[in-house]
Amino acid sequence: MDLGIKGRKAVVCASSQGLGLACATSLAREGCEVWINGRTEAKLLEAAARIEALTGHRPKVIVADITQDQGRAAIVAACPDADILVNNNAGPEPGKIADWSEQDWRDAVEGNMLAPIMLIKSYVPGMRARKFGRVINITSAMVKSPSATMGLSAAVRAGLTALSKSVQKDSVVDNVTINNLLPERFDTDRQRFMAERMSQREGITIDAARERIANTIAAKRFGRPQEFGDACAYLCSAQASFISGQNMQLDGGSYAGLV
Repeated sequence: MDLGIKGRKAVVCASSQGLGLACATSLAREGCEVWINGRTEAKLLEAAARIEALTGHRPKVIVADITQDQGRAAIVAACPDADILVNNNAGPEPGKIADWSEQDWRDAVEGNMLAPIMLIKSYVPGMRARKFGRVINITSAMVKSPSATMGLSAAVRAGLTALSKSVQKDSVVDNVTINNLLPERFDTDRQRFMAERMSQREGITIDAARERIANTIAAKRFGRPQEFGDACAYLCSAQASFISGQNMQLDGGSYAGLV
């Protein structure tokens, strides 16, 4: 299927690795002009080379910290007329409410709620004027079904979800959609970190920890990053113009609810 986004300009935040990299790769494969972002130039250049090898299209790189005003300004200056914005950032550490300081809350709000909101604010008016725009927020399955240890992540990402639902009520009339992708248990560095954490805590091997984590998924396996990236590309497509304000679960069938 031709997704109708060849030549569209796409900014993908926090995309030197993991799910951000997967989204950037899928968009480049569809012929988008892609800008990737991260805080470390060497990792970005390595990611750019990887994307080029897989797709034949080399993305531009933006070294910037999206949690800082100047970082977000650098992104907008590098690509002021993006057609596609993929918001992404590393999530806060797991824990319980007693573990999180006021600064932990401030950092999480800045990184996982305010940073994407400010980028939405920067890009959506131009998208509306050009009558095409796609905003994808990579949030978490925890937004709809918070676990006991992921309350900090769930709380701030739920704030982004609410704001996005509100904004798209106006923007969708101009063919600017805003949707959220809710991943759980994709085989990325984040899951490797979680397996290492379980391994140390439970006194088991990393392989045993990975198997235990995978068994919490209905599909009994980790998700593949390319599956995630391709779902992102579809939501950015011309065909997806009637899909907006949605929370798409990518969790191997694990979510227990109906809606």
